[in-house]
Amino acid sequence: MKSMILKSGMALFLLLSFSCGGDDSPEEEEETNQDLPAVFENFTDNVTVYVDGSFVVIETDDIPNHPSPYFAQSDARYEAYNGSNSNFKINPNSIVTQSITIRIPLTPTEASNKQATPLGAIGVSVNGVVFFNQYAGPNQPLTNEIDSFDQYLGHPQQSGTYHYHQEPLYLTATLGSDKLLGWLLDGFPVYGPVENGTRVTNADIDDYHGHSHVTTEYPNGIYHYHITDADPYINGSGFFGVAGTVSN
Repeated sequence: MKSMILKSGMALFLLLSFSCGGDDSPEEEEETNQDLPAVFENFTDNVTVYVDGSFVVIETDDIPNHPSPYFAQSDARYEAYNGSNSNFKINPNSIVTQSITIRIPLTPTEASNKQATPLGAIGVSVNGVVFFNQYAGPNQPLTNEIDSFDQYLGHPQQSGTYHYHQEPLYLTATLGSDKLLGWLLDGFPVYGPVENGTRVTNADIDDYHGHSHVTTEYPNGIYHYHITDADPYINGSGFFGVAGTVSN
């Protein structure tokens, strides 16, 4: 009998211990979420975002929230090309779900030595699709690759990673041409080609395709990138700030 009582007592202790542990978890999670700046709530549901020390961690499956001819024709998200490029030619790749983790500075700062953007992902859009720079390969312009961009100006590479080199037309069409489109690896935000009701020109921005002032999302002001008609790519000659990391 004594043994049964002890076992029952131990079971009750364990039950209470686990119950207390369960009660603490939501509070801890809430505290973590409170550290995340509200601006990062702009991401779509296919993105997980949280703060880890001095970094914002962004985990994405890289699947666009719009149709594309790069989905299988049996997929409900398939849409034949209906854009304006008469030279469009689909490339042999297909969109494949990814597992990409991007770490950007929670408090971005200007780099003392500016670095060129690398090939591959240089940032991420608010719908979880990664940004690539203005090159198809080492010192190779996008001259030919442009013809494989779908109607929303994205396409997949050999691994199935869908990405935007240029203005993400679906986002500027649905959100607005002056809206926040995402972030580069240095933590500075990317905006569309319109600001304060007028189209941004290269004369309005620096060599890195950005400038500093107040935006809706950053009322205290911040350096931010713009796409322009003259250079419709995501940014200019490199990162303005100190870049984080990307892995998949």
